[in-house]
Amino acid sequence: LSEFFRKSYGPTGAFHAKPFEGGRSWAGARPERRAIAYDSVGIASHMGVLRRFIKVGETDLLVAELGLYAVRPDLERMGIAHSVGALTPTLRELGVPFAFGTVRHAMRNHVERYCQNGMASILTGVRVRSSIAEVNPDLPSTRTEEPLVVIFPVGRPLNEWPPGTLIERNGSEL
Repeated sequence: LSEFFRKSYGPTGAFHAKPFEGGRSWAGARPERRAIAYDSVGIASHMGVLRRFIKVGETDLLVAELGLYAVRPDLERMGIAHSVGALTPTLRELGVPFAFGTVRHAMRNHVERYCQNGMASILTGVRVRSSIAEVNPDLPSTRTEEPLVVIFPVGRPLNEWPPGTLIERNGSEL
């Protein structure tokens, strides 16, 4: 898995591949579950899932955070991303009302495909505060960013997502 992540994330910058040096298969928080697709070449795609509480505005909320998403570079743009729907039974089994993830703004067009059929919703203008996975005594222990926030309804409808412009991750990014 670490080699798969280095090859998948490396083209977007050496910094993105660095956490996976030395055989490590997670960048920040360690996933609780993983969905891994294989083909005749090897690992084709990966999605990590971590059940956790986040704070949205003033509301504590149990979610399944989705992260560590990668598709092998030779398979990009082939529709494999739609396999996220295959995680629905697992998300229901986890007993969460929503799945939640963050992505870079450059991924907006890619993520909007999920939202066309109501499978998910993109929130903009929301800041997300996370702990830094690798603590450095000379730097702050948290980071606040404004990524695209993607919400997937699991046990409750999208209109029940709590209001708020700050999400506190209560840990490091998945």
